[in-house]
Amino acid sequence: MEKENIAVGLDIGTTKIVAMIGKKNEYGKLEILGVGKSKSLGVARGVVNNITQTIQSIQQAILEAENNSGYKIKDVVVGIAGQHIRSIQHSDYISRSNPEEVIGGNDIDLLINQVHKLAMLPGEEIIHVLPQEFKIDGQSDIKEPIGMYGGRLESSFHVVVGQASSIRNVGRCIQSSGIELSGLTLEPLASSDAVLSQEEKEAGVALIDIGGGTTDLAIFKDGIIRHTAVIPFGGNVITDDIKEGCSIIEKQAELLKVKFGSAWPGENKDNEIVSIPGLRGREPKEISLKNLSKIINARVVEIIEQVFTEVRAYGHEDPRKKLIAGIVLTGGGAQLKHIKQLVEYITGMDTRIGYPNEHLAGNSDEEISSPLYATAVGLVMNSIENKTQSAVKMQATVTPEKVTYYREAIIEEKVEIKEEVYVQPERVLQVDSLKEESTENKIRRSFFDKYVDKIKDFLDNAE
Repeated sequence: MEKENIAVGLDIGTTKIVAMIGKKNEYGKLEILGVGKSKSLGVARGVVNNITQTIQSIQQAILEAENNSGYKIKDVVVGIAGQHIRSIQHSDYISRSNPEEVIGGNDIDLLINQVHKLAMLPGEEIIHVLPQEFKIDGQSDIKEPIGMYGGRLESSFHVVVGQASSIRNVGRCIQSSGIELSGLTLEPLASSDAVLSQEEKEAGVALIDIGGGTTDLAIFKDGIIRHTAVIPFGGNVITDDIKEGCSIIEKQAELLKVKFGSAWPGENKDNEIVSIPGLRGREPKEISLKNLSKIINARVVEIIEQVFTEVRAYGHEDPRKKLIAGIVLTGGGAQLKHIKQLVEYITGMDTRIGYPNEHLAGNSDEEISSPLYATAVGLVMNSIENKTQSAVKMQATVTPEKVTYYREAIIEEKVEIKEEVYVQPERVLQVDSLKEESTENKIRRSFFDKYVDKIKDFLDNAE
């Protein structure tokens, strides 16, 4: 009997860490087997700044996902984001020794390897090389060069660059959590897989993923990724503004934003007031919802204008003519009331909220269909393409009263779980090498694989 291809995605965000286990059902849809969510401690604006706290948050999310699914996680595809990410456009070519032979995967690989040798700023490394149109002997606009004849193979590339230390820190956290790293994917690319249709990518679309610490942008045209950018502001900045503007604590500010917040101040009447309990015997505070919306509106306008500057940089004078499908909003920030109307007002472009439910099985939990989980769903889809067995059924001891699962964890980072049904025997982590993949598969999928190997070598040498 053939083994199930169980896939696992890990979204390390600024506000939350999500571990998601899934598989494809017989209809080709994604069936989510388990989800684990924990508060993200030790991550600021998409970058790890406290290794120990991040490891604990990851382990908590992993254990919850295992608890919900009955599967033990072996490896994950993790999302890379953060303010250190930038992208550049680059063109390169190779001259083939025998033009009489058809172009194969090795030629594409040679061209991509050449781009990986580009000189970068100190501390930066190329983490993603995405071919756009190819050119063979001067003939342009070729999307699939494999199988064609030619002497000079040329291509334009979308090159994503990031800080090597930030990515290695993520690798260290994954490894110390007792799991393997099977792949890295740029988070806006993962989100786009989950919420965009192929028709939108062909017509031209800008995906805006509003997270807690950052807002990610990915622009597609003619089915090809054209531009990516990371704006170092997200939902947390809005919460901070509410906290300062209303003189309340962060927890109350977040609740106010989620329950009563609106990006459009005209929606609230002057007499709409919400009462907030005072701290330690102090009088309750009364906050006008109109003022709350004004605070939110000012910051959201700033974020959207910064993103739209990036969109205009791609679409020049009028991006509406280039990006026919307009804008798709996703991420936790897309759940803010009236944000769709505000984005349409600022940009003049058609806008919709992106939900990942198009790819999910019909019986999926409603919560998973939220824009909040778009990146995690995209990472699971990416993990499915790896064709690895990322999780296995746990051995369970069944008694009439309870089920006891056994989960292995690394010695240095022991997590205490209060529920008695979970036990964590200790072990020392061993890192296996990644399996070799075919060149054609590398072209179709992410080009992060070599970088994963590099991170693994670095971590092993650092032991």
